[in-house]
Amino acid sequence: MSRVKLLGVSGSPFSRRIEWALKIKGVEYELIEQDLQKKSPLLLESNPIHKKIPVLLYNGKPIVESLVIIEYIDEAFEGPSILPKDPYDRAIARFWAKFLDDKCLPAAWKALWSKGEEQDKEEAYEVFKVVDNELKDKKFFGGDKIGFVDIIANFVGFWVGIVEEATGVVLLTSEKFPNLCAWRDEYLNCSQVKENMPSREMLLAYFKARAEAAANK
Repeated sequence: MSRVKLLGVSGSPFSRRIEWALKIKGVEYELIEQDLQKKSPLLLESNPIHKKIPVLLYNGKPIVESLVIIEYIDEAFEGPSILPKDPYDRAIARFWAKFLDDKCLPAAWKALWSKGEEQDKEEAYEVFKVVDNELKDKKFFGGDKIGFVDIIANFVGFWVGIVEEATGVVLLTSEKFPNLCAWRDEYLNCSQVKENMPSREMLLAYFKARAEAAANK
């Protein structure tokens, strides 16, 4: 029986971050799929404050919040480093990871489901522009190799394009965000990414159904 368990959802970008980190470290784990409409007693017991995924259970002890979990995995297990070694570079990586989660993801999600309202799109454009500037002259956020921030940016790299197709709301174009789109192209062509993402077809069907349901309300 695995000492490492992950309470998550296979189609969630937050769960996939954790799976990716565990695979980088070569850690065997058990994914315990959760129904977010009917949360399990184990999930509620393991994360009583937020009551959400992902939760990492290691020797029965829970760790919550995806950024915290990845840093824990990096420190707790042997294997390739996920965060940079240099303290300054680590601090910068943490800053961009938090920016992506606190600013970029909510703005993008709101705009994608806003039926194309310009005010919501402008909010997303503002944060995308900040990220685009950060990626100038870079292949990935940390340089030439995929690292911590790229893992955190999986929503932008993978999920945004799928939701764009499902809703018909296009946010990321090479005309507006050349560096971010170039990063996404590199990202999607990376074997590490392909190995650590769910089925695009499955997610597209899910989001199309959600878009149709929203349109019929």
